[in-house]
Amino acid sequence: MDLKHFHYVFIAMSILCTLGFGFWAMTAPVDVVGSWGRVGGAGSTLLGVLLIVYGVWFVRKSRHIIT
Repeated sequence: MDLKHFHYVFIAMSILCTLGFGFWAMTAPVDVVGSWGRVGGAGSTLLGVLLIVYGVWFVRKSRHIIT
């Protein structure tokens, strides 16, 4: 596996982890995560969306630059 494909896998796993944590923190009872857990879940979800945007940008860029 070359570096480009490793980067694809790493981005995909990062997206799954951030969105998974965000979903858990936003749906768990408040007494389990607390109010700061909700803030962390919202931040994690936002980061997951930004990682999706970055992943699309990287795939488009790497097709032309990296062989």
